[in-house]
Amino acid sequence: MASSPCYSLRALSTGALTTTTYDSAERNAQALAFLRIGVGVFFLVFGEYKVFGTQFTLHGGFQFWINRFLNEGGAYPFMVPVLRGFVLAHATPIAFLVAYGEFAIGLSLIFGLLVRAASTGGLVFMLTLLFSSDYPGAGAAFWQYFGASLSHSIFGLCFIAFLIGRADQALSVTAWRRRRRIS
Repeated sequence: MASSPCYSLRALSTGALTTTTYDSAERNAQALAFLRIGVGVFFLVFGEYKVFGTQFTLHGGFQFWINRFLNEGGAYPFMVPVLRGFVLAHATPIAFLVAYGEFAIGLSLIFGLLVRAASTGGLVFMLTLLFSSDYPGAGAAFWQYFGASLSHSIFGLCFIAFLIGRADQALSVTAWRRRRRIS
């Protein structure tokens, strides 16, 4: 038994823009905006205590985490020399980069400004954290690589969605400015 396409697909196939199509597109834009703002709040919180406090950037907080990744076997083997030889050697500037990067990503996503740039930076950051801290071990089953990476891969997938979609189309300063220009 063949089913008929939903109203929005029927409207798209005929080229007619109906209320149903608009409502669906608008709801999708709002859902993506809700996700964008939610991820932005997380990053704003992650970055805020690092930017407005000194423990992470100036008093060894960053180095503590890098050493923990190294000592507890969380780093993928190819990342160990990078973490030991480069990251720890330049810990303070990289700590500030992490702190202000997280804060900037959060602000960008919340306000819907430069979303693609922030998402590109966020994706690179999540991949870096994944390879620095989510190694399940040499003898781990294939599925354990995915389980170990959940804290970073989920955010990475969100950033990919923001890069693919128009995450600034609703509930953003960009959309507000676009509407002001039109009216």
